Amino acid sequence: MSLNEIAARVQRNLDRRPLDSTLKFDCGQDGILTLAGGQAIVGDQPADCTIGISAANLEKLMAGKLNPMTAFATGKLKVSGDMSVALKLSKLLG
Repeated sequence: MSLNEIAARVQRNLDRRPLDSTLKFDCGQDGILTLAGGQAIVGDQPADCTIGISAANLEKLMAGKLNPMTAFATGKLKVSGDMSVALKLSKLLG
């Protein structure tokens, strides 16, 4: 799944349950997905919280095949910035 496909899926979730903060997924060389103003934007934007994760693990996370807490505990997901925003991630999954 490409970052654009992941963005489209996240956008459907944002349309149902908007996020009141900005969140960025930094997938390294695969790109950056920023959630801001109710939009999923492929590209780098300022954010309250940045989640470092590989594109493959982001895809697993979105598919429900990777638990966010397990990913964090095992180092597959790294959080910088406002941790409370990262905790809202579960709203976007599914």
